[in-house]
Amino acid sequence: MRPGPTSDASDRERSPIFAVGSENPVKIASVLDAVRRFWPGARVVGVAMDSSVPAQPLSDHETRQGALARARGALDSVQQASHGVGLEGGVLDLGDEMWATAWVVVVSRDGRTGAGKTGQFALPAALAALVRQGAELGEADDLFFRCQGSKRREGAIGLLSNGQLTRRRLYEHGVLFALLPFVRPELYAKTVASSDRRSGGQEAGRRPLRRRAPR
Repeated sequence: MRPGPTSDASDRERSPIFAVGSENPVKIASVLDAVRRFWPGARVVGVAMDSSVPAQPLSDHETRQGALARARGALDSVQQASHGVGLEGGVLDLGDEMWATAWVVVVSRDGRTGAGKTGQFALPAALAALVRQGAELGEADDLFFRCQGSKRREGAIGLLSNGQLTRRRLYEHGVLFALLPFVRPELYAKTVASSDRRSGGQEAGRRPLRRRAPR
């Protein structure tokens, strides 16, 4: 991978501070893992943040919009931060199948935006049924696997893969993708997340929000 900024860069460039729009330790750790591949001196701080989308996003648009809201809110909340990062897990309900995925958005104070998506995987029918009944995926995991707090540890992917792939590692890949415009800025124009281009970030017939506490 391309190394981070050279030694003559400013302290801010060599040791950027990334504010993560969540206090979930898995999300914070995945951001730290990713950013330190490029900036070994980077620091990461988590802050509780409302995603402004339903508690369980059910589409790519809702999931990405939630990540964008978290990223912007985190950057606004942490004055010393150079970047804000939002990670939002969601599901794609295809009727006969349901797939789990996550979006990551990174924003910087100079107006640059990067976005990345993790890999996605099919959920067992029993988990999908619980989500369709109104449970968040993390709640469904805990019920089905008879555990507690899985979304703050291995997540659905860890439980389904017998620990061979964890939520932390899955999210790290999404963060790496979202960082590309900051690693190679000369190749990317400053961008605005596509969800901003929709009127007010709203979809026709959008379902009512089921609010959850900022996290």
